[in-house]
Amino acid sequence: MEARQTLKQELDAITAWERSQKDLWFWEKLGRLPFQVLDKLTPKIVHRKLGQLLDELGSYIQNGGKYLVKKENILERLGVTSFEEVPYLPLETMDRVCDELIAARVTFAQLQGAATGVGGALTLAVDIPSLLGLALKTLQEIAIVYGYDPNEKQERVFVVKCLQFAAADIVGKKAILDEISSFSSQREHVFSELQGWREVMMTFRDQYGWKKLFQAVPIIGVIFGSLFNKSFMEDIAETGKMLYRKRRIIEKLKQFEPDV
Repeated sequence: MEARQTLKQELDAITAWERSQKDLWFWEKLGRLPFQVLDKLTPKIVHRKLGQLLDELGSYIQNGGKYLVKKENILERLGVTSFEEVPYLPLETMDRVCDELIAARVTFAQLQGAATGVGGALTLAVDIPSLLGLALKTLQEIAIVYGYDPNEKQERVFVVKCLQFAAADIVGKKAILDEISSFSSQREHVFSELQGWREVMMTFRDQYGWKKLFQAVPIIGVIFGSLFNKSFMEDIAETGKMLYRKRRIIEKLKQFEPDV
């Protein structure tokens, strides 16, 4: 069992990270072009794919759909045989496995972005759902690493909230942090409405749409696709790790202070 003081220090570090999420970088501000402009610039095939993803994300929240991941591989990495053992593992073990998974997923996303940047708009339409699917699966793997089961509907909603947080501006980040702060203690009441998954898609297009358009230019798109996918997955994975890690630390602290 970790020392109480060590856990509190780790929790303070996560709180400092949350405070650091104050604003968008200049690059991100440039990305927030007027919605109407993006509508005109975005290829029709990409619009169709985004529409399909709305339905798929809704299906994911309701029943997991094709995006659910298996626990067995993650449990093997953690060195346990049952999911029930995971919450009792040392935080250091969880962090090590999480970092290994993140590194692998970021590399995969980077290579995928480069590959799909070769063919312009046609392959871009393939890359968008693949990238968001990879993000969903990565967040679920992170959830399992820290002892949370994405087979539960509420946990799948938390995954989508992580997606929202990674793409949100300062106002959105604060609202999401306030909402998920009560997730563990009020599971039956939190996220009663599920329209958040639609906001994920709209925010995704708002923030990242124009950068993906560069990927639609054949050959040049290799560079943009690789860099964008790497950055996107790093942001998503960091958010997932921080938010799930925070929940696990709080749960561990409850062993010392039941009212934490």
